[in-house]
Amino acid sequence: MTKGLTPTALRVLLERYGLRPKKSLGQHFLWKSGIVEKIVDAAEIDKDDVVVEIGPGLGILTTACARRAGLVIGIELDQQLFPVLEEILCEFDNVRLIPGNALEVDFDELAAGFSSDSLKPYKVLGNLPYYLSSPLLLRLLEGNFRAELFVFMLQREVAERLVARPGGKNYGSLSVVVQYYAEPELLFTVSRDAFYPPPQVSSAVVRLRKRSQPPVEVDESVFFQVVRAAFRYRRKTLRNALLEGGLLEAGVTEEVFQNSGIEPSRRGESLSLAEFAAIANALACPAKRR
Repeated sequence: MTKGLTPTALRVLLERYGLRPKKSLGQHFLWKSGIVEKIVDAAEIDKDDVVVEIGPGLGILTTACARRAGLVIGIELDQQLFPVLEEILCEFDNVRLIPGNALEVDFDELAAGFSSDSLKPYKVLGNLPYYLSSPLLLRLLEGNFRAELFVFMLQREVAERLVARPGGKNYGSLSVVVQYYAEPELLFTVSRDAFYPPPQVSSAVVRLRKRSQPPVEVDESVFFQVVRAAFRYRRKTLRNALLEGGLLEAGVTEEVFQNSGIEPSRRGESLSLAEFAAIANALACPAKRR
């Protein structure tokens, strides 16, 4: 049903149901089958996999996943699309459609509810609305869900932030948080004409493999406070950023930096995960401060 769909065919399909893409939900439907297949390839889907798709939209990626996976669970916020999805996906008995907001859904509970193995890891895919991408990524990674692999279409600028390295213009708190929990890869870019309607910006597909263990040993609460303070006041030196963020007291500033081995005159954008961890550990272990 979805093979060979064009922007015109998608428009006609939506009009038949009295629908239009909703700007308020950031709806840009991916239609190029070659891109869809590359996304499914990147997710390394096989017949034993449970796949959770965020925002099935018109079911084009859903269809490609259903042809390979054992089970596909689609979470769709726009319930007006359900009649379209039911038409598109009528040939598949391994697809379940759930109305819901991906920012509120318990992904583990959802996957377990339709799987014979309630502890089985699963994969999460989606062409994410650009306004939703950062908060959703953080929720998926910080939420300690059983998902093991993520493949997402994102705004290219966001994708570049996920893989950015210290010193780069795109390096920020999102880079550090994502790289703490996962190994991100920017796989390929996608032009605007691959969507209906076309967005105003370019897109990219990223794959994130969830780490079995973080790359640094650290008190996570302190670590993320340090990271966020460093980038919230990114024009300030580390010393001033941490003082401004309430993480340092003037009397112990030099001791913290001495114990961490980090120069207080540096800025957050220059620090690696290991260096952020060194500062966090120095802050979290007062016994080391003599």
